[in-house]
Amino acid sequence: MNAVLHLAAVSRVHGQGATEVHALRSVTFRARPGELVAVMGPSGSGKSTLLTLAGGLDAPTSGSVWIEGTDLASLDNAGRARIRRTSVGYVFQDFNLIPALTAAENVALPRELDGEKSKIARRLALVALEEVGIVDLVDRFPDEMSGGQQQRVAIARAIVGERRLILADEPTGALDTDTGEEILRLLRARCDAGAAGVMVTHEARHAAWADRVVFLRDGVIVDETGADEPETLLAGETR
Repeated sequence: MNAVLHLAAVSRVHGQGATEVHALRSVTFRARPGELVAVMGPSGSGKSTLLTLAGGLDAPTSGSVWIEGTDLASLDNAGRARIRRTSVGYVFQDFNLIPALTAAENVALPRELDGEKSKIARRLALVALEEVGIVDLVDRFPDEMSGGQQQRVAIARAIVGERRLILADEPTGALDTDTGEEILRLLRARCDAGAAGVMVTHEARHAAWADRVVFLRDGVIVDETGADEPETLLAGETR
């Protein structure tokens, strides 16, 4: 089965000379359809850098990032932005909702930015909001919702349009335990429906929702659990 996401021998270096920092060092990583992968490691291990590169928000210093068989380096800025809008969904700890937009408008925005007509984008948004269980809140603004409700809106925005890759950076960090568990259920269900998911977390109980757990330290994958056979590859292997 082809990987939705493939990082091939990816390194990311920030700064130069005395200030040079190797955030990732020749990391190879895959996430397949139907799979939720948890990424763990201490602060500064490269977790957020991996997620940023996986979503095309930054470019590797060396190596390549592939999403659904497309090498992001082969695309111009507009092409990468299109991939992010249509294939990749992001779930952040701090929600990143636009305060002046309603729940439905926040969720519909990525589809409208991709040229979808407003009526169709809203219909897709309502489907996504229903999937996460808050279709009754479509016309509420973020400041009229609880943290858990806002995070559900953020997940709806991440999955609208049947996006195949869901990236989540500590998605439950700002939530209480019960609400956090419900958010993880939603991510798990989305992966069970066929998406590939990558979740950065520092909580072992959250990582337990994943099919596979990858451990990073000093920019290197040092361990992996949960797979029948490792998905990480040596730097020289082909995808």
